[in-house]
Amino acid sequence: MSPPTPGYRRLALITALATFLLILVGGVVRVSDSGLGCGPAGSGLNGWPFCNGDVVPGLDLNSVIEYSHRLLAGIVGVLMIFLAVLAFRRYRSHRGLVRASFAAVGLVIAQGLLGAATVEKDLDEGLVASHLGLAMALLALMAYIWRASKPENLGAQAADGGPRFRGLSIAASGAILCTIVAGGYMAGTQNYGRADYQLGDGAHHACGKQFPTCNGDFLPFGEARLVDIHLTHRVFMYLASILVITLIVLAVRRRPSPGVVRNAWIAAGLLGAQVLVGALNVWLDEYEALILLHLALGTLLWATLVGLTLQLYRVPAPRESPAGASRPSAVTA
Repeated sequence: MSPPTPGYRRLALITALATFLLILVGGVVRVSDSGLGCGPAGSGLNGWPFCNGDVVPGLDLNSVIEYSHRLLAGIVGVLMIFLAVLAFRRYRSHRGLVRASFAAVGLVIAQGLLGAATVEKDLDEGLVASHLGLAMALLALMAYIWRASKPENLGAQAADGGPRFRGLSIAASGAILCTIVAGGYMAGTQNYGRADYQLGDGAHHACGKQFPTCNGDFLPFGEARLVDIHLTHRVFMYLASILVITLIVLAVRRRPSPGVVRNAWIAAGLLGAQVLVGALNVWLDEYEALILLHLALGTLLWATLVGLTLQLYRVPAPRESPAGASRPSAVTA
């Protein structure tokens, strides 16, 4: 069976980019306080999938922003269904590609249902964090699908970083994911207390304008619930930074492949920018543009580390590959 066509690869890339855009639009929903733009908690079907009881909302800004997020999610879902159907019909011998494509469809359905529950439960911070975490998992799946759709990667030798390097890469990626999810939970507290709650009273501001200190101390856990939530995000960030920096140093020294080294340098730049923007969010009292930039950089850093990790593992060749056939050389991207 022939490898995925350039058209399929383009569709995979477009879907991955659309998923990234969907995450950013979700950030716009958050900073514009539009999470309940289609109806208050407890609206049932009138709040989701409908918007204030209508199929298409009126011109209220918050409703338009929330509805745009849902519309883009629907488009991403359709694109993923196309990818899964095409993979099953044309590239069934590529088991990894088919499984990942159908897993992506399952995740996007779960993501939609979780989004509905988040609205119904008045933007509960745990659901907000889970919603963001699922979005990151979806983006990681799309990274694998795009990689597995490239013929030169099928059955190619993986970049040889060694078991410890692979373990470190997984740990660094996991720490970044935990940092992002903890940040999502912290963002959810901006609605803590709900209808009469003030935006400036959430966990984002629990340490005042202090970073890396917090209320005159370094890690004053136990001071207050919102302080603990804020510090949890910071602790994950510190751990992730140590792991990512160690990974970068080892990648540059060992040079498993040009692609791994390139991703390591990209991760270095993104990590530095992300920490700086996070600090500015605290020092400058959170401007909306900085919040969105913080989300974008964190998502790109996660995607970069996922891409680096994937290069350390071989993409299985199709089942029909003839025994003894020559394999492509080590992947460089």
